[in-house]
Amino acid sequence: QVQLVESGGGLVQTGGSLSLACAASGRAFSTYAMGWFRQAPGKEREFVAAISGSGRTTPYANSVKGRFTVSRDNAKNTVYLQMNSLNPEDTAVYYCAAAGTLGVTTTWYDYWGQGTQVTVSS
Repeated sequence: QVQLVESGGGLVQTGGSLSLACAASGRAFSTYAMGWFRQAPGKEREFVAAISGSGRTTPYANSVKGRFTVSRDNAKNTVYLQMNSLNPEDTAVYYCAAAGTLGVTTTWYDYWGQGTQVTVSS
């Protein structure tokens, strides 16, 4: 079992930055691939970024590539999402998720956090 708690969401202006964190409880954090997803009102949950257990592989959605960076600190059982050059289209609830292997779809992930709201004003 893995429990995930996101933090760091908030309100930011267009062009600004935010950093999200996801703290995991449970054993063997480094064996889990971690993903970030987001869901805007009226839309389906979509993939944002993911990171393998070692941190060596980091796929991104095309919409965030070059602006967002995912990283992890296995000693702290935490995964991060640094978001730069934010725009109103990035407004959503952001979720972190854990899976045994790396994937880019919601169905791949077994454990989910409760989400944190990110709002980008124009």
